[in-house]
Formats: sequence, C-alpha cells, structure tokens
Amino acid sequence: MEYKVLRVFCSRVSSLAKILLILTVATLGSRNVAAAEPFQIVGFGDSLMAGYQLNTGEGFPERLQAKLEQLGYDISVTNAGVSGDTTSGGLSRLDWSVPDGTDLVILELGANDMLRGLVPEVTEQNLEKMILRLKERGIEILLVGMYAAPNLGADYIRRFDSIYPRLAEKHGLPLVPFFLDGVVTNANLLLSDGMHPNAEGVDRIVENVLPVLKPLVAPAKKNM
Repeated sequence: MEYKVLRVFCSRVSSLAKILLILTVATLGSRNVAAAEPFQIVGFGDSLMAGYQLNTGEGFPERLQAKLEQLGYDISVTNAGVSGDTTSGGLSRLDWSVPDGTDLVILELGANDMLRGLVPEVTEQNLEKMILRLKERGIEILLVGMYAAPNLGADYIRRFDSIYPRLAEKHGLPLVPFFLDGVVTNANLLLSDGMHPNAEGVDRIVENVLPVLKPLVAPAKKNM
C-alpha cells in the first residue's frame, strides 16, 4: 500500500516538474523576445556629428534615427559627437565613448585636423588606430570622409583627400566619400558661419549616407 502511494506521489511530482519546466521555458522565451534591443549605432565625430548650434532633435544622429525608423528599422543612434574634436581627441576617448553592445560606429573625424593644418599622415594614423580598435571589439564601421579646403594648397589637398579612400580600401570599410556633399556649396543648407549644416542641411546629409548605410543595418529591418 505504501509503495503504491509513493509511486502515485512520484508520478504527480514528475508531472508537476514537467509543467513547471514548460512554463519556465515559455517565460524565458517571452523575456528574450521582450529584451531584444534595437540595432545600436554610435555617431562618433566632431561638431558635424554633435549638431553644432542646432535645436534638440535636429542633429545628424537624431535625424538619421528618425529616418530609419520611418523606413521600418529598429534602430538606436547615439550622438557621440564633440565639437572641435580632432582625430587625436577622438582616439583618446574612443573606448569610453563607444559602449559595449554597439553594433556599428559611424566614424566622422578629421575636419578639424584639416582646418588646423595638421599633418595628414598623423590624421591617417589616428583614424587607423580607431578602426583597428573597433574591429578588435567586433564593431562594424562606416567611414565618413572629408575634403580639404581649397586654400590649403594642392599638396596638402592631395595628401588629405586620399586618407579616407585609402583606409576604406585597406580595411574593407564602406565609405561615404564626403559628409558635406551637396551641402557645403549651398548657402541655404548652412548656418551663418558658412561651415556647419542647418537642419535642412542635416536632412540632406542623411539622404547622402542612407544608400551606404542601409546594407549595414539590414538585420534591423522590421517585417512590415
């Protein structure tokens, strides 16, 4: 009699354990779905990234995120732009400015090196060090290029303008050749300083970047 009672008890315990296991798996599965995070992008650059003199929501990272969400991507774009930053400054803050879990960095630096007339070869070395660090962390990179101002002379222009295509080819990176393409020559898209984009200029930059960026964020496309 005691044996039969024990067997029934064990059978019930076993059934209860199975039920609890099923409920636990189902709960964990729902938590994993709920915990799925957006594709994480960090916009790492200078005042062109930071949104110099623009209102909240008008900077490049914010406008890029809004556009991508409109197109059906599950995306988060963090603004890690610092006005006045050089490639040297960017290199020194890279590790703490780009958090773990970042999927892609839009690397936009070098304009201030050029405006200060810094040696292009040093600019290239700094950018390459940043590229290598990000690659070591398994983070994808979209390299954003800049052109030298025409008043810096033919030799400087040649040395500076070749930096970004050379790095992109060497490290197999997607490249936006000139961040301000179609903006810097249009006064209607610039602030009064004639150097930084206004809100409309930022929207033009977003449109310039999207064709190169879309293949990189394809995993974040929602099923529409």
